[in-house]
Amino acid sequence: MSLYFWIFAVFFKIGLFGFGGGYAIASLIEHETVDLHHWLTTAQFTDIMAISQATPGPIAINCATYVGYTATGSIWGAALATFAVSLPSLILVGLVIFVLARFRENPYVQAAMQVIKPCTLGLIAAAAVLLATPENFIDGYSYGLFGAALIASVLRINPLYLLVLGGLAGIFLY
Repeated sequence: MSLYFWIFAVFFKIGLFGFGGGYAIASLIEHETVDLHHWLTTAQFTDIMAISQATPGPIAINCATYVGYTATGSIWGAALATFAVSLPSLILVGLVIFVLARFRENPYVQAAMQVIKPCTLGLIAAAAVLLATPENFIDGYSYGLFGAALIASVLRINPLYLLVLGGLAGIFLY
């Protein structure tokens, strides 16, 4: 089968099973693109996660665009991966709106919504552990930046300020 088929299939699957946003599905993206298909190295994956966080738009879409281009060497691969990762969301949102509108007061639907919240938190924590590698924490400055960002997040400092300050600190320190 062609590379374009696999790009579509992988990113459709990532879009289909990627609940909780980009951080929550980082391990799935890494498993598919680095471990299974070898479209990226671990270092490239780490770089694209950083770039995807700093650029506007959803992390999964930014990552799909980069991987699609890297794997195929063409804009068509980037566009296909971006479309594929977005398509399940479009389909599922339509279905969810229909079901929730019809069964909003159902206790089973309400209970299901309560279960999804802690699962998402666990997936985000798994992504944090995944990115806590020796490749990312290379010296005392990287630990200091992490600690400062963690404290600023707990203090509810605007994430936009954290991104800008983190980027400036990275430019200055490295």
